[in-house]
Amino acid sequence: MTLDLMSVLVMTTLVVNVCGILFIVETLLRRDEGAGNVWALAFLAGMLTTLAYALWAQTPDAWWAIAVGNAAFVASTGCMWLGCRRFNGRRTGWGTALVAAAVLVAGGAVAIAGPEGGDWAGALGMFIPLIAFAAAGCIECLRGELQESRTAWVLAAVLGLQALFYVSRTTAFIASGPDSDLFLSAFGMVSTGFLTVTLTIVAVVVTSVLRATRAPMRGSLLSRAPGATHEGIVVEGVFADELRDLCERATWRSELVSVIAVRVEDLEQISTAFGTEVARTVTETWRTGVRRYAPSNALVADDGPMGLLVSVLVESPIHARRVAGVIYRGLFEDLGRVGGGVIPVVGVGVALSDASGYDSEALMRVAREAATRAATSVETSVLVGHDE
Repeated sequence: MTLDLMSVLVMTTLVVNVCGILFIVETLLRRDEGAGNVWALAFLAGMLTTLAYALWAQTPDAWWAIAVGNAAFVASTGCMWLGCRRFNGRRTGWGTALVAAAVLVAGGAVAIAGPEGGDWAGALGMFIPLIAFAAAGCIECLRGELQESRTAWVLAAVLGLQALFYVSRTTAFIASGPDSDLFLSAFGMVSTGFLTVTLTIVAVVVTSVLRATRAPMRGSLLSRAPGATHEGIVVEGVFADELRDLCERATWRSELVSVIAVRVEDLEQISTAFGTEVARTVTETWRTGVRRYAPSNALVADDGPMGLLVSVLVESPIHARRVAGVIYRGLFEDLGRVGGGVIPVVGVGVALSDASGYDSEALMRVAREAATRAATSVETSVLVGHDE
C-alpha cells in the first residue's frame, strides 16, 4: 500500500492534535507540580508542528510554514526534556534558555534561506537539536525519581528511539542528500509520519501515567482552601511556596534550613500479597507517624503517592540528622505494631541549605534523591544528600 504525503500528514495531524488536546484538557483538570505543565507545552508545540507542515504541503509557496514547523518541533522535544528535568526536581533555568536558543536557530535557518531554500531548508538546524534534546530526555528518564518508575523507562525508550532515528536521518541527509532513494524511502516524510504517530500515542499515555502519580484531580481538592491541610499534611504546591518563603527569611539570618524526604517502598507489593486493607493501614500509619514525630514547628507535605516532605529550621547538620532519625525510628516502631508485622522499606533523605543553598527546588530534589538511595541502602536508612 502506497500513501501520498498529504494523506500521511492528515493522519499525523489528527493523531497528534487529538492526543495533545486530551493531555492539555487533563492538565487543566489537575493540580500539577510543574512537569505536567511543561509536557503540555510540548504537546501544544507538537500540534503547531503538524498544522504548519500540513499548511506547507497544501500551499508550497508558504515557505515560512517550514520555519514555524521546524521551530515548533524543536520546542516540542525540548519541552519533553525540560518536563523530565522538572519531574526530577532539577533546575530548568539554563535548559529553558538552551531550548529557546535552539528554537530560534531552527526557525532562523529557514528564514535565512528564504523562499529559495526549498523543502529541506534549515533541516540540519532542526535535526541536530532534536538529537540532543531527545537524547538528553532519554538520559533524564534514567536518573533521579524517574529512574524509580518503570513507566518512565518506556518514555526513555521513546526518546531514545527518536534520537537514534534522527541520528540516522541526519547521516543519510548529509551522505546521500534529501533527494536520494535511501533518504526518501527510509527517512522521508511518510516514514517519519508513521514514527511520529506511534511515539506520540506512547508518549501521551506514559506522561499521563507519570503525572497522575504527582497531580491529583482538581475536583478532589476543591473543598480545601489554597493553604488548607488534610490531616495536617499540606499539598505539594503549598509546601513549595512556604519553603521558598522560609528560605528567603532564613537567608537574612543565615539560619540553617533542612528538608527531610520520607519515601515508603513496596506498598504495591504489600497490597498484592496481603490485601488492600493491610496496605491502607500501613499507608495511614506512616503518614500519621511522620506528622507525629516531626518537630511541632515543621511543615509536612505530600510528595507523590509514596512520599512526604518535611521542612524545618535546625541548629546544625547533626541536629537535622537527629530529627530525621527520630522520624525513622518512630515510623519503624509504629509500622511494626500494625499490619500483622508487615513493614515496608522506608528511606529518609536530608537536604541542608549549607550544602544546597537557599534554593527551595534544589533542597527538595536533593532530599528526594537521598531518600531514594536510603530506601535501597543496606547500610543506613537515613542519608544526608549533597547537591551536584
